[in-house]
This record gives sequence, C-alpha cells and structure tokens, in this order.
Amino acid sequence: MSQNIIDEVTFLLHSFLLGIIITFVYDGFLILRRLIRHSLFLISLEDMVFWIACAIGVFYMLYEENNGILRWFAVFGAALGMIAYKKSVSPLIIHFVTLIVKRIFWVFAGFFRFLSRPFRFVGKKVYGVWKRFFSKGRKVGKCAKNKLTYRLKLLKITLCKR
Repeated sequence: MSQNIIDEVTFLLHSFLLGIIITFVYDGFLILRRLIRHSLFLISLEDMVFWIACAIGVFYMLYEENNGILRWFAVFGAALGMIAYKKSVSPLIIHFVTLIVKRIFWVFAGFFRFLSRPFRFVGKKVYGVWKRFFSKGRKVGKCAKNKLTYRLKLLKITLCKR
C-alpha cells in the first residue's frame, strides 16, 4: 500500500474517533441534565457552547491532519463514529452513570441525615417552645389591643359629648 492511502485511512480513523469523542462528551451533558433540571435557555446555551467547541476541535483536526482542507469522507467518518457510539454504548453509559451518581448522592444524603439527627431533634424542641411562647404572647397582645381600642373609643365618645 502506498503512503498516501495509509495517510487517508489514518485520517478517516481519526475522524471516526473524533465523532466518538464528540458524542461521549455530549453524553456528559445529557447525564448532567438528568441529574439537575435545566431550563430551555440553559440547555440552548450549553448546546451552543458545546457545538462551537466541537467546531474548533474538528477544524483543528482538519488543520493538523489535512492542511485545513475539508474532505467529505472525514465528515462521513465523524458522523459514522457518532452514530456507532450513540447506537451501541451511549444509552448504557448514560443510564448507569446517572444511576451510580444518584446512588452516591443518596448515600451521602443519608449519612448527613444521620449526622444531623441531634440538631434536628433540638431544633424541633426549640421550635415548639418558641411557638408556644409566641402564640401566648400573640393572645396577650390581641387582648391588650382590644382593651386599648375599647378605652380609646370610650375616650373619644366622652370628649365628643363635652
């Protein structure tokens, strides 16, 4: 085989691998979106930044390997790499990584719930005392306000008669 053909096949293989890498990185965004809810604006912003970074990566590969000349078989190779990765292992990776991260968060949340038990117990007791104290204070305040209002009306009536 001639060196030119070997170079072209290597270039096709690199474009195929670049397609796999691009899709793998995008799976990271999909995993993040499954873990944390995103607004439509934030999703659009992430996608725009991602595809700009991908365009820079593809341009760099084309510049390094093919002197910046666009070869359609390289685009085909990248698309083939994306499709092959997306149809084969991408759903499994997204599912299992999301599941593992959720389980890790669940374990940490349980651990912190366990550690915060005494503080929650004391907090509930303090809240109960606080609530009782202020509910009685509120009743006393309402009673005092009613008495003062009654006396103020009585004073106005007395002053108006004179």
